[in-house]
Amino acid sequence: MGGAIGETLPFALGVAISPIPIIAVILMLLSPKARATSVGFLLGWLAGIVIAVTVFTLLSSILPGSDADESHPIQGVIRLIFGMLLLLLALRQWRGRPKAGEEPRMPKWMQAIDKVSFPTALGLGFLLSAVNPKNLLLTAGAGVDFGSAGLDAGAVIAVIAVFTLVAASTVLIPVVGYLVAADRLKEPLDALRVWLARENAVIMAVLLLVLGVDLIGKGIAAF
Repeated sequence: MGGAIGETLPFALGVAISPIPIIAVILMLLSPKARATSVGFLLGWLAGIVIAVTVFTLLSSILPGSDADESHPIQGVIRLIFGMLLLLLALRQWRGRPKAGEEPRMPKWMQAIDKVSFPTALGLGFLLSAVNPKNLLLTAGAGVDFGSAGLDAGAVIAVIAVFTLVAASTVLIPVVGYLVAADRLKEPLDALRVWLARENAVIMAVLLLVLGVDLIGKGIAAF
């Protein structure tokens, strides 16, 4: 179980270090409906991660098994494909980074984020975690590792729980921190939002490059 957790921690960190969802939850925390919308977003974010990684774990577990010393060509091909897709996403992020002096472009839905309701925030959190292409690839990579690790049901639940906790930490911590000490966090959260908006493309490009290379390496090693 420890080996499966260690193998997939980079994927969990990849999901966690997602500037757009972090900016979204910060904007919610700075809005008039901060408590309701931020909690809704957090619940949707958690649900999306759990569902996505569980689905890919189940799919991977039904792939033909083999001895630990033998090659695993199916898992290898899957990892190679996911790795190459992550590299393509990294290139896209890098090309889309703001030029010198240019203001970073944020999604249009962020302009109305202070008006969203609890159900809308819940759905938005789910979509950004489970349907977002980058997160989908990362949860798929983790699911392939979990499903092919030969773990029993209890161990699978445990590793998915750890993965989810790490992956959701960057949304969970601001929300919980705000609920505990709202007034003291407003200024630091706003400063973090500005920095993340400016550096979003570069952060994601480097992150996806590293994770893509890692997946490709694991895919080659599987043959």
